[in-house]
Amino acid sequence: MTLEELREQIDVLDRQLVELLSERARAAQQIGHLKAATSLPVYEPGREKVIYANVRAANKGPLPDIELTHIYERIIDVMRALQRDELASERNAQAHSGSTATGLGRGGDDAPGQGTGGQIGSVAPETGNKQ
Repeated sequence: MTLEELREQIDVLDRQLVELLSERARAAQQIGHLKAATSLPVYEPGREKVIYANVRAANKGPLPDIELTHIYERIIDVMRALQRDELASERNAQAHSGSTATGLGRGGDDAPGQGTGGQIGSVAPETGNKQ
């Protein structure tokens, strides 16, 4: 293949990755609503360990397991931030309207990130360790 053909292939793969990440984010949002309705915590380190184990088990290379795990640490961090931001917006809307959660709309993931910028309780993307 030529350089241009390989770049076109990467562009197609990038579009597919964006769609899959968006689908994962939508599932994360639904999980967040379920967690809010049942008072479950956003951060579940046991679930994250399961995700990392699943990713490593599915890895056929050429990425080393540790690099793939680093990518997933960041994905999880971003998803958890999405969940926290959405739940905060939902609570704010409820406070202003006096309504209760419907379980519809946006939320979070079973194991997504808690946010960026050193938030209390966040997972350091480079290590996966809780800060």
